[in-house]
Amino acid sequence: MKRCLFVDDSSVIRKVAKRILGGSDMIVIEASTGVEAAEICAGEMPDVIVIDGGLADIQAVDLIRRIRAIESSARPQILISLVEVDVAAIMRAKRAGAQGYLLKPFNRAQLLESFRVLKIAA
Repeated sequence: MKRCLFVDDSSVIRKVAKRILGGSDMIVIEASTGVEAAEICAGEMPDVIVIDGGLADIQAVDLIRRIRAIESSARPQILISLVEVDVAAIMRAKRAGAQGYLLKPFNRAQLLESFRVLKIAA
């Protein structure tokens, strides 16, 4: 079963993502801060991580680098979640180790398409 960590300071965004992704083939774990997300990853690395581009406690690229530095046999696919297309932010995230981005607010079709592109069943 795949594990997805959704990191966002908005409980509404996390709840919507969990409702869309949660099911028989995916476990959705939530984190409201970057520090909490890093602790979760250090304990057990998820398969996919979606990181809010506007976290209050840590820059998204710094969190991506921190996650990539954790020794683990798993190498998660990472998406940065943005409120608008910001090419510079997307490129910084990709250089830090992200595979792509997701615009929010998102609907079911958009979120599932992002996971399909990553070749992750949701």
